[in-house]
Amino acid sequence: MKKWEYKIVDSKDVPSRGILKGKSREAIEAHLNKFGGEGWEIVNLDALEFQGGHLTFLGLAKRERQ
Repeated sequence: MKKWEYKIVDSKDVPSRGILKGKSREAIEAHLNKFGGEGWEIVNLDALEFQGGHLTFLGLAKRERQ
């Protein structure tokens, strides 16, 4: 039987462009791609985009336990 491990993914962990500028889409993609490179698969992601292009998200990733 396969066994899984899980990780919470949060936009708070993405490097910011500054307090008022928020996080760039490129930084968010790089952050999520880093997880993919480590074998994590995003299984749920709730995202909100605020006026001015500010994007926040919270999600869940999983990968098979070795």
